[in-house]
Amino acid sequence: MASTASPNAALIAEINELKIQLAAKEAQLQPEGVVSKKSKKKSQANMIETEPVQGCRDFPPEEMRMRNYLFGVFRETARRFGFEEYDAPVLESEELYIRKAGEEITEQMFNFVTKGGHRVTLRPEMTPSLVRLQLAKGRSLLLPAKWYSLPQCWRYETISRGRRREHYQWNMDIVGVKGVAAEVELVCAACAAMEALGLTAADIGVKVNSRKLLQCALLGAGVPDHLFAPVCVVVDKMDKLPEEEIRCELRDLGLDGQQIDDIIHTLQLKSIDDFDKATYDKNGALSELADFFAQVKTYGYGDWITFDASVVRGLAYYTGIVFEAFDRSGEFRAICGGGRYDNLFSLYGSPQPVTCAGFGFGDCVIVELLKKKRLLEPLPHKVDDVVIPFSEDMRGYALGVLKKLREQGRSADIILDSKKMAQAFSYADRIGADRAVLIAPDETKDGMVRVKMLREAKDGDSDRGTLVRLEDL
Repeated sequence: MASTASPNAALIAEINELKIQLAAKEAQLQPEGVVSKKSKKKSQANMIETEPVQGCRDFPPEEMRMRNYLFGVFRETARRFGFEEYDAPVLESEELYIRKAGEEITEQMFNFVTKGGHRVTLRPEMTPSLVRLQLAKGRSLLLPAKWYSLPQCWRYETISRGRRREHYQWNMDIVGVKGVAAEVELVCAACAAMEALGLTAADIGVKVNSRKLLQCALLGAGVPDHLFAPVCVVVDKMDKLPEEEIRCELRDLGLDGQQIDDIIHTLQLKSIDDFDKATYDKNGALSELADFFAQVKTYGYGDWITFDASVVRGLAYYTGIVFEAFDRSGEFRAICGGGRYDNLFSLYGSPQPVTCAGFGFGDCVIVELLKKKRLLEPLPHKVDDVVIPFSEDMRGYALGVLKKLREQGRSADIILDSKKMAQAFSYADRIGADRAVLIAPDETKDGMVRVKMLREAKDGDSDRGTLVRLEDL
């Protein structure tokens, strides 16, 4: 053993010596100012991770401008339709969601126990918060109540195109209206917003159905009431899974072959005229749908909506008309969805039944769709004026001009450190300023400033700008 160890050790020592010599030569040949990959990695060892948490997004200014544009359309649509904005804490009691959807929802929640021992979660949706707020108002709540919000919601789920672990959602809800006028108002508002974004009925459709139709089908097939919600969850997958898989899942719920055939047959009907009124209008389902379609057509969005018996929405609390907006090209998942949920207030302890309808409209899918159709191009940064002091001696005067411009309601910036004129004008141009306001000693003596229009074509001496009295600025 000793006789073989010595040569190996000598060989290793020789290799190490060669490595040292090679590293020294590389260092000598390295050009001045160039950092080697090894030293670069070492210098970045203390660098923080610059990517956001998985499934979340950053909104630097260029992205924030697009988000504000989208939210502006949502808010303006809500205003025109007579809705009021509300908000609630992003942190809610875990029980608020367990009571609504059962223990299984905790698998998708960002939930934890506080230092005080309370079980809380980042809100996965806004509707339970809406109910909590309105229950707290009691009899002082003016009905019908038309409320909207733009909350950030959190769900720990699989990430895919248009689906993240956080998203913003435009929520619109109408509380205290029994008839389909509420659903008509909501669907027309959603269509109006998409229209304002540049989309048309050729781009977007809205599938409409009623949970009451499926209720009639299940009742006629002899399916017990306690299976209604689980069946709805399975049926909601109709456009995502092959029919055989849907049949398997229904069999797993305990349904027999005839019951499954009856349900599948109902889901494949293409028009409300295909339904037998004696069977399917006992609970008013067909009459409500006919009234809904007629009202939406009268409003002007008849081309946007279509009947689809397979749309039931997976959430258990829906009770009547349900709807989903979809991309007609079939490339994206549902854009928004909602419907009537008349039992939710009772689930949270309301002594009286309260009629409700609403929808949720996420920001992720619509942004993807708008970008694909080139309807959400990058929006430039814009300011009205940039004030440019000729020298630091003029900064005090320049600040007075800046204040005057801002008091007039104009967006105004100022060159914050000493720059050459060419650099200052370059900065003003890059941030999209309409005017450069030059503060120079000769002009200010006479109460004047020089204003240069940056977005107009150059024409002779006008390139130098125009002298303007301070009071006329």
